[in-house]
Amino acid sequence: MRGKPRLLAMQDGVLWSIARVTSRVLAMFDEAARHERPPASGREAAIRIWPVGALLQAIADSLEARFNPVTVQGEITGFSRAASGHCYFSIKDESGQLRCAMFRRAAGLLGFSPSDGQRVELRGRLGVYEMRGELQLVVESMQQAGQGNLFEQFLALKAKLQAQGLFETARKRPLPLLPRAIGVVTSLGAAALHDVVSALQRRAPHVPVVIYPASVQGSQAAAELREAVLQACARREEDKVDVLLLVRGGGAMEDLWAFNDEQLARAIVASPMPVVSGVGHETDFTIVDFCADVRAPTPTAAAELCAQPQSVWLGALGLARSRLQSAVERQLQAHSQRLDWAANRVSRPSHLVTRQRARLAGLAQSLKHAVRSTLQLEQLRVHALGTGFPRELARNLQRNRQLVERAQLRLELLDPKLVLQRGYAWLADLQGHPVTRAKATHTGQPLRATLADGEVDLTVSAPRLI
Repeated sequence: MRGKPRLLAMQDGVLWSIARVTSRVLAMFDEAARHERPPASGREAAIRIWPVGALLQAIADSLEARFNPVTVQGEITGFSRAASGHCYFSIKDESGQLRCAMFRRAAGLLGFSPSDGQRVELRGRLGVYEMRGELQLVVESMQQAGQGNLFEQFLALKAKLQAQGLFETARKRPLPLLPRAIGVVTSLGAAALHDVVSALQRRAPHVPVVIYPASVQGSQAAAELREAVLQACARREEDKVDVLLLVRGGGAMEDLWAFNDEQLARAIVASPMPVVSGVGHETDFTIVDFCADVRAPTPTAAAELCAQPQSVWLGALGLARSRLQSAVERQLQAHSQRLDWAANRVSRPSHLVTRQRARLAGLAQSLKHAVRSTLQLEQLRVHALGTGFPRELARNLQRNRQLVERAQLRLELLDPKLVLQRGYAWLADLQGHPVTRAKATHTGQPLRATLADGEVDLTVSAPRLI
């Protein structure tokens, strides 16, 4: 019950102050009115009738002249953020409550996420919201109560490390495209750990996750975080970790203070692997964010930055498989065309056929060796795709081997010996030139006929044309 009389006393005091200011404003307006118009007579001279808007504007002007700018401290209640970006809430203590509005420009400069129950320090200007006739504070800046010293320490450490080059962009490393494993430094009971593991399981279930536990809040948190980072660096090759995530959910500056530790910042800079910070929400900034190679707005975003979706890699492997298969088929088709061309050129007697057959066999052997070597090399590259693609290549190889064998059979069918065995003869002059037309001979010309089992020397008695 002690607070209620105090509240009534304060309300009476505020009303008395407003009444006093209003009296002064009325006096000013009356003085101005006396100079602008002749004095009224009777009842009209004793009563000053105000338009509502003019009265509210006069009160607002008086508040501006007497109080602004003003700094007030209290507890946030009824906080809401409109779609426009403006924030509306009230600030209260045990004695009173004041409506507040913080417009988008000022709200965009906040370094934390305001919520009901937080004690804050506001700086702004008192005014009157004419549409409702309400007193309100237009907030120009807001900080969490008791944060002044911490913020000064944060700025001092930030300036020191920046001057020493720990924040330089040139020293920061890109994230690995295909990490062997991903390390996570956080508390085992943190919601951030669940968010990170869920995101990685959804996007890249084939990438192992190694957890290095540490407290993320409290007096021992900074030392434990630093020790976890050093442990991850020492076990890098053993754990096959190629990138390290340092994550925690959001909170007040006091809650995140462990991530503003100088020794932790230096351990991150000295890390042999890239470090991604995902501390707090998008509006939270710590020293770790400036030292890390990449800063993510949330723990989930940090996980997504480190692992491409599995579907992306499967699609790339599928495309590589299609291109490889097309390349092999083009090679097989080109060699088959060369075999067909060689077969069409064979039109000489058996000794030429034998030589071409040997060459054809050599080409076939080279083709088999080339295809086998190509397949062995490419199978090593696509082994991760499974056994389906190698089986398909083997079937293609068998199919093209059959094509080669059929081409060889067709080539053998072109052997002139088979034609001679059917009763035909090969005519040539004594120089070995083939004789294919009767008009190319003359009477008495010696010729040589090649039969299936030998040769016969002939002499032309008389050419006959058909």
